Amino acid sequence: MKRLFLATAMLVATGSSGYAEDVTLRFAHWLPPQHAVPLTGIEPWTKSITEASNGTIKFEIFPAQQLGSAPDHYDMTRDGIADIGYVNPGYTAGRFPIYELTGVPFEANSGPRGGKAIHEWYQGEYADKEMSDVYFCLVNPHEPGRFHGTEPIKVPADIKGKNIRPAHSTMARFISSLGGSSVQVPAPEAREAIARGTADAITIPYEAMKIFKLAEVTTFHNDMPFYLSSQVILFNKARYEGLTDDQRNVIDAHCTPEWSEKFSEGWKEYDNRVRQEIIDSPDHEVYMPTEAEIALWREAAKPTLDAWKEDAKAAGYDPEKVLTGYRDALKANNAKY
Repeated sequence: MKRLFLATAMLVATGSSGYAEDVTLRFAHWLPPQHAVPLTGIEPWTKSITEASNGTIKFEIFPAQQLGSAPDHYDMTRDGIADIGYVNPGYTAGRFPIYELTGVPFEANSGPRGGKAIHEWYQGEYADKEMSDVYFCLVNPHEPGRFHGTEPIKVPADIKGKNIRPAHSTMARFISSLGGSSVQVPAPEAREAIARGTADAITIPYEAMKIFKLAEVTTFHNDMPFYLSSQVILFNKARYEGLTDDQRNVIDAHCTPEWSEKFSEGWKEYDNRVRQEIIDSPDHEVYMPTEAEIALWREAAKPTLDAWKEDAKAAGYDPEKVLTGYRDALKANNAKY
C-alpha cells in the first residue's frame, strides 16, 4: 500500500504524461525582434513546442546579437552560451563546405520549398559530418535574393570595381570572380556600410529594404532572383540530450523538413509585400534583366560552382554526387531554379 501511495504521489507531482520538470531554453538570434523570422517563424514554432510539451518546454529569446555577434552563433550554441542558435553557415567561410552549396546562384527558386529540400538532402547524409557537435533542427532560407545598389547593376560587367556586401561566403566568391570587392558585415550592419560609402551595393532579399532600412540608401534594384541564404536552427547537443524522452520527441517533431518549409512561409510572404512596395515607389528603379542578360548572369556563376566543387573534393567528398543529391531534392520539392 505504501508503495502504491508513493507511485501515485509521483504521478501527481510530474503529471501523468511522464514529462519532467519545466525547462527554459535560451534561443539566440541576430535579427531585430520585429523581423519577419522572429514574428512568423520563431514565435509560432516555439509556441507549438510549448503547447505540445504540455508547457514543460519554454523559451527565453535573445534577439539582435544580444549574446554574441552573428558569425559566432554556431560556436555559442556548441559551447552552451545559447541552448538554441539561429546560424548563417555562410558567415564563416570554408567551415561548412558542403552546406555552402546552398548559396550557389541559380540552383533554388523558393525559400520555403528550398528549405524543405535542403533539410531532406543535408540532414540525410551531411549534417552529422559537418555539424556533428550540435543537434541539427531546421533550415530557414529567405526568398531568392537580388542585387540592390546606389546605382544600376544590370549585367555581370557592372560588378567590376564595386564594393558589395555579400549575403555569405559563396556570394563573396561570386562577386570576386566578377571583379568586385566584398564588404563583410552581418545584415544588421549593412545599411551603415552603404550609408558611409564603404559599400556600393548589397545582395539580400527585398524584405531587408524595410526591416534594415536599406531602402533609404539603395534606390536601384535588379529584380532577378538568383541565390539563397539558408540559415539553420541548431540545438546545443548536451541540452537536447538532457531533455526527457517525451520532450525530445516533441523537439524531434518540430525539427522536420515540413517544419523547415512552414517556418519559412511567413518570411516569403513578407518579402513579396515589400517587393511590391518597392516596385510601386516612384523613388526606386526596379530592373528586370532580359533573357539574354540572365543568360550572361548564369554563365558568370559557373566559376562559383566550379570553385565549390574543388572545396568539396578537398573536404573528401565526391562533388558530383553531392550536387546531384542536392538538385534531386530541389526537383522533388518543385524548388529547382
